[in-house]
Amino acid sequence: MTTAADISVPRAVLQVMRPYQWTKNLLVLAALIFAGQALIPAQAARALVAFAAFCLVSSGAYIFNDLLDMEQDRAHPKKRRRPLASGALSAPLAVAIMIILLAGGVTAAWAIHPRFLLALLFYLALTVSYTVVWKHFIIIDVIVVALGFVVRAVAGAIALDVVFSKWLVVCTLFLALFLSLSKRRHEITLLEQDAGDHRPVLHYYTTQYLDALIHIMAGGTLLTYTIYTCSPEVVAKFGTDKMYVTLPFVVYGLFRYLYLVQHKTGGGDPSGTLLQDWPLGLTVLLWGLANIIIIYA
Repeated sequence: MTTAADISVPRAVLQVMRPYQWTKNLLVLAALIFAGQALIPAQAARALVAFAAFCLVSSGAYIFNDLLDMEQDRAHPKKRRRPLASGALSAPLAVAIMIILLAGGVTAAWAIHPRFLLALLFYLALTVSYTVVWKHFIIIDVIVVALGFVVRAVAGAIALDVVFSKWLVVCTLFLALFLSLSKRRHEITLLEQDAGDHRPVLHYYTTQYLDALIHIMAGGTLLTYTIYTCSPEVVAKFGTDKMYVTLPFVVYGLFRYLYLVQHKTGGGDPSGTLLQDWPLGLTVLLWGLANIIIIYA
């Protein structure tokens, strides 16, 4: 196993920033695609800057989380390898990096629009409050995490000054809850009796309870996305009623993720799962390409 002594400082800095988690911030670009403005250079540039701002701020928030959870992470079979928990990165250096990242993200957000900056600061406040308070409360903890995904999607629309479909917002919320609940289930399965010691709120969850909620959220995600693709609003906006063609990708993606969660003890890290499970990653890629072709062709 890799020890703290084997990790260089630059590598530790990169690890503590968790760049693989930036896939979550791709939601910021959703408004660019679904508003039909991806071919407008100025709007595309604004969306990319907005994406970069969220990547910087989210990395800063991850460092804040790791600073507060160092002791708990050392008792976790996987998280104990994190730079701060393993000792590969010192706390003072981590604080300095966090400040630089947050300052860079805030500056980029202000350059886009003050309203976008407010959305970004709300996301940051939501993330920090989760780390300090909300992660200790059953159900509220997963709702707060899910709201972070919704804020990303809405902030992307604010950056471009476009309207984001309400059905797509609701679908994003249900999907985020589906992923958050799956992560809780993975933690209970992985840590078993020690789950509550690592994260006290896990004392109140059971796999049976989480499975019921996960299935509800999977159904809600599929239902709201179906309504979105078939809604008169979408047909009028894109001039086509063929958005429903993307439904098979959503169905397979949800079913594949459920399979990984319940039969392969996956789902602990949605970003990692997306990058490591090639059928799931390919499905998301094909879903995105199908949407682009239908909207822009």
